Order: sequence, then structure tokens, then C-alpha cells
Amino acid sequence: MVSWIISRLVILVFGTLYPAYSSYKAVKSKDVKEYVKWMMYWIIYALFTTVEAFTDTFVCWLPFYYELKIAFVVWLLSPYTKGSSVLYRKFVHPTLSSKEKDIDEYICQAKDKSYDTLVHFGRKGLNVAATAAVMAATKGQGVLSDRLRSFSMHDLSTLQSDPDPPHSGSTQPSSAAQHRTRSMMRSKSESHKGTCN
Repeated sequence: MVSWIISRLVILVFGTLYPAYSSYKAVKSKDVKEYVKWMMYWIIYALFTTVEAFTDTFVCWLPFYYELKIAFVVWLLSPYTKGSSVLYRKFVHPTLSSKEKDIDEYICQAKDKSYDTLVHFGRKGLNVAATAAVMAATKGQGVLSDRLRSFSMHDLSTLQSDPDPPHSGSTQPSSAAQHRTRSMMRSKSESHKGTCN
């Protein structure tokens, strides 16, 4: 565990931060030779990081594995060994040059497919969201209308079962009937509030 932490720190500082600062200096000074040197380094370092993701999972149990990784990063950076330049010129550049057209075609196809896939899933997502919204609105409307209907149907049936108040020449119901209707509506409303909370 300790060797893993040390290798992570060394690779972070010497493999990433120092080259990043040196690349900044190369950009600032506009020195083409330095540009090329650091671009070769970053290409090799990207490949190293990709391979490292697999090797850390499968061969990290090898003795001196982390120490070898540190030595490799130092070898890549060293101005005496020029490791990144050697690897780039002998292996990476010839391989990429011979496969460049195939790689470009693959990247172009992947971009087209990813765009088509994104549009397809975007449309599906919008359809699902719209359907869910409509269903929620429909269910909500149905529940609301059922509750309103239950209030009105209950109140109407209660009013119809009440004896007719004596007519005193006006078409208005008596104050006793109005009071009963209000109290029934109030109790019905409170019972529904209790079930909703």
C-alpha cells in the first residue's frame, strides 16, 4: 500500500505536474523544438496511462511493479535518455502513420453513431417524460374529479333525503336546512383533509 501511494505521488508530480509546467514554458517561449519534445512526451504519457489502467488491475502483485513504473516515468522525462522521444520515433509514429486513415475513419463513424444515438435516446427520453407527465396529469385529474363528485353526490343525496321545509312563500330554503347543509359539507371536507394528510 505504501509503495502504491509513493508511486502515485511521484507519477503525479514528475509525470504530470512538471511536464505540464514545462509545456507551459514551451508555449510561452514559442520554441518549436520544445513544442515537439513535449508533444511527444504527452502522446507517450497518454499511452502509458491507458496501459497503466489495465496493468494496475492485473499485474500489480508483481514484485517491484510500482518501482518499475516510477523508473519508467523518470526514463521518459530524462534529458539524457530522451525516453519519450525514442519511444515515439521508433514505435508510435510509424504505427500511427500506417494506421492513420483507418483511425480517422473509425473516429468519424464513432462521431456519427454517437450523434445518432444521442438524438435517438434524447427523443426516447422526451417521449417517456411527456408520457409520464400526461399520465400524472390524467391520474391527478381523475382523483380530483372523483373527490369533487363524491362531495356533490353525497351532499345531493343528503339534501334529497331531508324532509321538505315548510314553504313560507319564498323559494329560499329555511335557515335550519342551510345550517345542516353547511355543517355536513364542513364535516365531509374535514374528513377528506384528514385522509389526505
